[in-house]
Amino acid sequence: MLPRGLTAQPAERQVHREIHALHPDAQTVASLLVGACSCDLVRPRHADPLEDERRHRAHRRRAGAARAALLASLERHRRGAQVRAPAGGWPRALAAFVAEHARNAGETLYLLTFEGAAPGSAGPVPARPRRMPAADVVSLPDHWLQERHPVLVTP
Repeated sequence: MLPRGLTAQPAERQVHREIHALHPDAQTVASLLVGACSCDLVRPRHADPLEDERRHRAHRRRAGAARAALLASLERHRRGAQVRAPAGGWPRALAAFVAEHARNAGETLYLLTFEGAAPGSAGPVPARPRRMPAADVVSLPDHWLQERHPVLVTP
């Protein structure tokens, strides 16, 4: 069901609590990763690895990440560079997976967060997720998932 190169692992306890607060019916909470990072799922890598890392560092700094967390996230991000993107790119592959999952499992909540950010630095997560049909996710693969804005995808 997952596209080649995409993995799922149990979410960290804090993420688990956030998801259950937004969607009490959630039974499983997982993190989706390319390599060991999720960046590729929402933005393309820059062709120049140094520029890509600059962008990654800038994003983490804006989020208030401590130096140790920033360095750890950069190492995870580098491992994702070794995984070849599917035809059409990761955002399109993620959108196709999300639509298939909605058809098979029903409503599913998605929340994009980045590990190591300072608490509250990106603002609070809205208390109510926005609802979006799976067809809209597929038609907007680069725009449906925004950082710290939960989306409840419906079949």
